[in-house]
Amino acid sequence: MPTIKADKDGIRFATPKVVAEYRAKRLKCKTIADISCGIGGQALYFAKYCDLVYAIEIDEKKIAYAKMNANAMGLNNINFIRGDALSPHVITQLPKLDIVFSDPARPPTEIKRSIHSLSPSISKVMEAYSEKTSDFAFEVPPQLTSERIPFDCEKEYISLQGKLNRLNLYFNSLKRADVSAVALPGEASILSDEKTRSTKKMELPSSYAYEPHECVTKAGLVEQLLSDLKQQDDDTGILELDGKRTIISSSKPLISCLFKNSYKVTGIMEADLKKINKYLKGNSFGKLIIRAPIEPEKYWKVRNLLEEGLSGERKAHLFLKDKKAIVCEVLSN
Repeated sequence: MPTIKADKDGIRFATPKVVAEYRAKRLKCKTIADISCGIGGQALYFAKYCDLVYAIEIDEKKIAYAKMNANAMGLNNINFIRGDALSPHVITQLPKLDIVFSDPARPPTEIKRSIHSLSPSISKVMEAYSEKTSDFAFEVPPQLTSERIPFDCEKEYISLQGKLNRLNLYFNSLKRADVSAVALPGEASILSDEKTRSTKKMELPSSYAYEPHECVTKAGLVEQLLSDLKQQDDDTGILELDGKRTIISSSKPLISCLFKNSYKVTGIMEADLKKINKYLKGNSFGKLIIRAPIEPEKYWKVRNLLEEGLSGERKAHLFLKDKKAIVCEVLSN
């Protein structure tokens, strides 16, 4: 599809194309309503996979852009309605629907995201449209953890290019599991199940280390991912590095489309700048990426000290676990 047009705010908050296409395929049906459609970034892709789309938006400027984008793409199966999506005046214009999708507004200055600050709220949307459909899908802030969502629905965390990007909630017949994770592009996915699992918690990594996509970590499905690989031995387990990073480690190579990065562990030593630098020099490393919590203003000072005197061609990735430094190298494909 051509690039959509809008003002700076519209482009800034528009759904990325690969996410919009994935979601449209997941919600493919005959008739769908997109509440608070904005500039139409998602509605345009719904029109590609659904027979009929109702795009509702209260902001005159936004819906004007949405119509402009639909016309530019030659889409004639979108009915635009300007108005309050919860008003009877708008709802009575709609036929029976297969699905209602909503991307509610959220406070721009909210310090900690809350499911209860969305506007319109999930409960009000479902109540208002209860006579039109029983199947609903919502986009909510991906910072929300599963336990902070008080609804019986599927919580689908999406990563884009390895980074957490979206969180979708699917209700009623759209629900496939309690929690799921999808890595885009590629659509590699994992669904939670009810199996009891026991995975080894490691203090230090073995020969190989793997970073799951952020969607898997946020969804709390790292243990299930490791269990599903079915290639475990005594030296395979999960390593909690810090509050942001969890890795899977194994003595043998593992393969999964839900790994963001795969590494060979080359060395483990005390987390001392001089000792790390000496190791890097002695093993022909020339560059270092610090993959550990560090204050932004200190990052380059520390990195320059670690890279001092390096002249090799290898690139190291440095992780920290307690007082240990873990030096890794990206595995070639």
